[in-house]
Order: sequence, then C-alpha cells, then structure tokens
Amino acid sequence: MRFLIIIPAHNEEQNLSFTLDSLLQQNHKDFKVVVVNDGSVDKTPEVIRNYTERDFRFTTINLQKSGHQPGSKVVHAFKKGLQTQALDEFDIICKFDADIILPENYLQTVADAFVNNPTYGLVGGLLYIEKEGSWMYEGNSNKHHVRGPMKAYRKDCFVQMGGLRETLGWDNIDAILLENLGWKEVVIPELHVKLIKVKGTDYTIRAADYYGRYFYFLGLNRFLAYIASSKEAMKSKSVSFFFDIIKSYEHCRSKKLELMVTKEEQKVINDQRWRMLKKKWLKM
Repeated sequence: MRFLIIIPAHNEEQNLSFTLDSLLQQNHKDFKVVVVNDGSVDKTPEVIRNYTERDFRFTTINLQKSGHQPGSKVVHAFKKGLQTQALDEFDIICKFDADIILPENYLQTVADAFVNNPTYGLVGGLLYIEKEGSWMYEGNSNKHHVRGPMKAYRKDCFVQMGGLRETLGWDNIDAILLENLGWKEVVIPELHVKLIKVKGTDYTIRAADYYGRYFYFLGLNRFLAYIASSKEAMKSKSVSFFFDIIKSYEHCRSKKLELMVTKEEQKVINDQRWRMLKKKWLKM
C-alpha cells in the first residue's frame, strides 16, 4: 500500500520537524509527502527544505497566504498539494496536520487495516495532548470519529465521495458521505497520535460565531441547527450562548452563503443527524 501524505503548514517552524521526523521513523517506508507551505512568514520553508534536500519522498509547494476561513483554509491548501500528484500512483490518501507526532507503526497499522478490511474507507487513531508533563487523551466525546489532523482515506473511497469539501465542517461531512456510500470510518484506539498544539488556538472567530457558521456550512436545516445549538449551550450552561449561536446561523442563512455540499448531500447529512438524535436523545 503506497501512501500520499499531504501536510498543509502555515507558520509551523516550531512543530513541523516533529511531524516529519515521525514520518521518517515509520516502519512502513512506501510513502510520498507533499508539504504545502501556505504563506508562512517564519522559518517553515527552511524546515521543509531540510527534508526535501535529503529524502526524495519529501516535496513541497508554496502558496500565498490563504484568506479562507478556518476549515476551508486547510482544505484549500490540501487540494493545492493534491493537484500536484497523480492519484493513480497511490492506494491511500492522507491529510495530516503539521503539528502531530505519529507512532512509528502508524502507517503500517493503517495499511494493514485497509488490506484486511475491504469496506474500510477512512482510518485513524486517537489524539493525545500534553498536560502537566503527561500525554492525555484529547477528550473528544466521539471515539469513533477520525479527527481532522490524521485522516487516512482509501483512494477509491476518497475519489468516490468527491474528495474533501472546502468548508467549515469538512471533517464531519467526509465521514457522513463515505458512510452513505457504504464505506466505514474506523478508529484504531491503540494508535496514539500526539497533538503538539491544541486545535482552535489560532482562530480569531468567537465560539458562538464558529458554531453558528459550522452548523450552517454543515448543511443542517433550521430544526437540527437549533437542537445542536441547544446542546452546545447546555454544555456551557448559558442561555445567551444559545441565542448567539442561532444569531450567527441565521445571519449565514439570510446572506445565503454558498454551501459546498449539494442538495442531495444535505439530505444525507440531515438524515444522519436525525438518526443520531433519535438514537441518543429520543431513544428511538
């Protein structure tokens, strides 16, 4: 199984070498890495050059700084890297972040999972973050969802679902669409991936605005968006937070901002959310 690994990187001089070193240490050697330098103004290009000059498996492209919003920005960079490669040469397509450390058996374990399970479309591990000198599970409530920093797709699945969507919520949209096509999303819990930087720390968007935009661009209808908003408000124990999220969601609706999912895909996403709601909350 040959891997194509795309790594978007913006001002990652402090973290990127950890990610690339962990790839060099993999016991599965058949891979190619494209690091997409997304307008970095620090020493990220120099870090990349240290690898491209000594190992033919590493290459790079340079972009001007993307003006896209969180979520769409990273997929935009990913797609630019993907366009430089011939997908027919690869079996597995990976989108990795520039601030993760992979265990040395990561690629081999993922490859074995795909070989032994023809219905697997998306595979990954669990994220761990450093707290008080120890690496602790990142704490996301869904241990069955492959998180955005470490996505590995079977190429056939990736092509069939139309690749990644350049929008906020892309890393949930992918899982819903591939499941609808008959593929499985699988987390291998023994694969512990260290996340150097906590996600979201670079975002300037307010939490309520983020959730409102997220629910809109995910394609949720008004009823499901309001339900999802109430769940986030309950977590924060704040009624005002609910109304702030709704305000953001309704603002997007009023502006009729373009969605990156089709009407048919919106129906798939809403149907899946409704099934989850009935199962978890309504016990149906």
